[in-house]
Amino acid sequence: MDVVVSMVADRPVVIFSRTTCCMSHTIKTLIGGFGANPAVYELDEVPNGQQVERALQQMGCNPSVPAVFIGQQLIGGANQVMSLQLRNQLAPLLKRAGAIWI
Repeated sequence: MDVVVSMVADRPVVIFSRTTCCMSHTIKTLIGGFGANPAVYELDEVPNGQQVERALQQMGCNPSVPAVFIGQQLIGGANQVMSLQLRNQLAPLLKRAGAIWI
């Protein structure tokens, strides 16, 4: 879990993804649509991707991608992010984290 904590430190939004995952693409597009510039880690492209994936699963991410952190807090996967969007809570959360300004 320490590897994940160090990867999300000092970044307002971090998305753990896979290049072949359509839900990861959807979440990246949704968050980018607010004007946020998330740090994106493609687990099938980073050298320690399998270790990071295991750590995400230990943190409760199942499936392991997409996994979204906002303000260094684990938000969850696609279902949790979409639920926040449907309740109009995603934009305020991004704003509080300093990822967007309007």
